[in-house]
Amino acid sequence: MNRLSTEKRAEILGMMVEGNSLRATSRMARVSINTVSKLLVDVGAACTAYQDEVLRDLPCKTIQADEIWSFVYAKEKNVPEDRQGDPTVGDVWTWVAICADSKLAVSWLVGERNGADCWTFIQDLQQRVRNRIQLSTDGFVAYRGVVGLIFKGDIDWATLTKHYRTERLGEARYSPPVCTGTTITKRLGSPDPAKVSTSYVERQNLTMRMSMRRFTRLTNAFSKKVENHAAAVALHFMTYNFVRPHATLAEASPHGPKIKQTPAMAAGVADRIWSLEDVVRLTD
Repeated sequence: MNRLSTEKRAEILGMMVEGNSLRATSRMARVSINTVSKLLVDVGAACTAYQDEVLRDLPCKTIQADEIWSFVYAKEKNVPEDRQGDPTVGDVWTWVAICADSKLAVSWLVGERNGADCWTFIQDLQQRVRNRIQLSTDGFVAYRGVVGLIFKGDIDWATLTKHYRTERLGEARYSPPVCTGTTITKRLGSPDPAKVSTSYVERQNLTMRMSMRRFTRLTNAFSKKVENHAAAVALHFMTYNFVRPHATLAEASPHGPKIKQTPAMAAGVADRIWSLEDVVRLTD
């Protein structure tokens, strides 16, 4: 069976992580869409396995968590009658936890926005951190019955609820609603009010929408299969954590320009900036 070179596969991944769709990537790379799709699934599985293994015993102390909406095949209200109840179609939520210090994406989960997936997500987060953490989340009710039980009370947790202006007329309905204020609520332990924030994880949500075509809103871009959706998310977090240096993490150097760092380097789980060729080699 013929196989593309490492360089060619890295080139294809580079197109996808810059926000191009599968079909656009196949046209630019001059390969079949089946080749692009299979590469995405294979690399996504390898990225998932690698990060599941290495993102352990993390020194993170301040974590922000949030959920971002997308959909597969069709929006929930448009799912055909013969596929009602099928968990692989309709609204899909990606749960994300970010370390506020290293900017590392510590944990994520592609699933539904319900209590069961909240439990799975928070349990995974708890198993990856080394020390007691301060956790900031939104006010989603499912967290209240989960965080305390999984961390057994050994956590400082607060929720941040944003309030928005309700009226959105004319073209304003395509713009984000205006935030009119926030409410911080202490839930467990003694969270530092100065660190109660979801700004970093919400900025990561924006990065996801810009970097993955299937997350773009108000367009016809969406995933046809949940497997491809999950693979794209795994690839995104692999490049975010290991490949792309984060501007706020650069360290001063006495001999010249600042030393660039990725979130994985800042968290101590990598000693260099990865290339896309390195990511491709995870499938070899």
